[in-house]
Amino acid sequence: MVTSTDYGRVARFTAVFTFFVTLLSLGIALLLAVKADKVLRGASSYKTLLMWVYAVAPPVAGLIGVLLFDQHVGPIVELFALFGWKMQIGVSYFDTSFAMIVTAVWKQIPVNFIFFLSGLQGISKSVQEAASIDCRSGFRRFWTVTFPLLAPTGFFLLIINITYAFFDTFGIIDVIVKNEPGNNPVTLVYKVYLDGFRGNDLGGSSAQSVILMVMVFILTIVQFRLIERRVHYT
Repeated sequence: MVTSTDYGRVARFTAVFTFFVTLLSLGIALLLAVKADKVLRGASSYKTLLMWVYAVAPPVAGLIGVLLFDQHVGPIVELFALFGWKMQIGVSYFDTSFAMIVTAVWKQIPVNFIFFLSGLQGISKSVQEAASIDCRSGFRRFWTVTFPLLAPTGFFLLIINITYAFFDTFGIIDVIVKNEPGNNPVTLVYKVYLDGFRGNDLGGSSAQSVILMVMVFILTIVQFRLIERRVHYT
C-alpha cells in the first residue's frame, strides 16, 4: 500500500487539498469577520448573508460547484475563458482540483466566520481602545493585539478545518467526480470508499482505513504538542 504509486499520488493530493482548504477557509473567514465586526448599520443582514451557506449540505454544495464550473453554462468557466483559461472539469487534473478546493472553501467559510466573529466580539472594548491609543496602524494593532487574543479560537478552527478537509468533503468530491474518478483527483477517504465499495477490495480498503487513522493520530499529536504551545489562553 505504501509503495503504491497510485496511493502516493492520492496522499499527496490529500495533503495539498487539506492545506489550501484550511488556509483559504481560515484566511477569508477571518477577513470577513474583521470587516463584519466594524459594520454598524445593517449588521444583521450582512452577517446573515455570510452565514447562510452553513445550512447547505456537502452534496448540495458539490452540485452547486458543478453548475458553477460547468463547461457549457458555468459562469466561473466563462469568466476564466475571458483570460484564456479554458477549464475542463472532470478532464483536466488541475482544473478538477481547483474546482474541488474552491467549492470546499466556499462551504467552510461560514463556520469559521461565525467563530471568528464571536471571538472578535468577545474582546474587551477597553483593550481595543487602549490598543488604538498605543498604535495608530490598524494592521499592526490587529497583528499585535487582536490576533493573539484570537489564538484559542484559531487553534480550535485549525483542528476543525483539517478534519473537515479530510472527511467532510466526501460529498463534494463524490458529486464533482460524477462517480467516474479515473485520473481525477480524490482524497484518501474517498479512495477508501472507491476501493472498498466499488472495487470490492475490502482488504485493501481496510488497510487504507488503518493507515488513515494512524496519520490522523500523528497529526493530532503534532497539533497539540507543537502548535498549542504557541496559543495563550486568557
